[in-house]
Amino acid sequence: MTAAEKKALLLERMDEYGRQDVCLAFSGGVDSSLLLKLAVDSAASHGTKVYAVTFDSHLHPACDLENARKVAVELGGIHVVVTVDELSMEEIRSNPVDRCYLCKKQLFGKLLEFAGKMNVPVAMEGTNEDDLHVYRPGIRAVRELGVKSPLAEAGLTKAEVKALAAEYGISAASRPSTPCMATRLPYGAELSYEVLEKIERGEAVLRELLGGNVRLRLHGDIARIEADRESLGRAVELGGELVSRLKALGFVYITLDLEGFRSGSMDVHIRQD
Repeated sequence: MTAAEKKALLLERMDEYGRQDVCLAFSGGVDSSLLLKLAVDSAASHGTKVYAVTFDSHLHPACDLENARKVAVELGGIHVVVTVDELSMEEIRSNPVDRCYLCKKQLFGKLLEFAGKMNVPVAMEGTNEDDLHVYRPGIRAVRELGVKSPLAEAGLTKAEVKALAAEYGISAASRPSTPCMATRLPYGAELSYEVLEKIERGEAVLRELLGGNVRLRLHGDIARIEADRESLGRAVELGGELVSRLKALGFVYITLDLEGFRSGSMDVHIRQD
C-alpha cells in the first residue's frame, strides 16, 4: 500500500473505533499522540469520549509524564494518570529477556481495568508496523489482552507515523523516543530504583549537552553513551564535561559508542523464532 492508502485505512479504522468510547495507552510519544489526535477527531463526530491513559511508572523518565500531560492538553481527550510499580514484581526486577511481555501484561491489564470501570469497550495502543519486525515481546501481551493497534493494522511504519503527525501539526512529531529505562541495562542485570534514577539523571545530562537521540547503557561499571552519529564529534569535544558530570552521579567508566544511537542495541544477542 502507498502512504496515502495507509492513511485512508487508518482513518477508517479510527472512525470505526470512535463510534464507541475509547481508552488509549498514552505515552505522549509520536505514535500514541497521532492516535489521540485521530481518536479525539472521531469522538467529536460521534459524541463519544476518549480517555488518554498515561502510566506513572518507575521504568519511564519523569519527563515523560510531564510531556504526556502537555501533549494531552494540546490534543484533547480526557487525560488520566494511573500509577504502577513494575518493580514490585520479582520476575521483572531480574530483567529477563521477556521483561517487556511481563511489563506490558501488567500495564495493559491496568488499562483494561480502568476501561472496565468506565464501561469503555475499546482499548488501543501505539504499536506500528516497524515494531512487528524487531524484538518486541510486549506485543504478545497486547494481542493476548485484545488491545487494538490501529497503526500496525493500517501498516504504518515509524517514518510514516512521524510524517502524518507532522502533517497534523502534532508537537510530538519531532520528539525523540524515550523507551522503558530497563532497556539501558543488559538482560539479567538487577533492576533497582536507585540505578534507574541514576541512569535517568545521566541521560538528562546527555540531552542537555548533546540533544537528539541519546541513551546511557550501563554494563556493570561501564557507562556506554549512544548518541546520533552527527553528535559524536560534539560528544568528543565535550568529553571532559561529560565525564565530570557523569562521574559526579556515580558512574565509574565513561565510554562513547562509535556506532552511535540505535534502538534495541541491548537485543543484539536475542534470536526471534
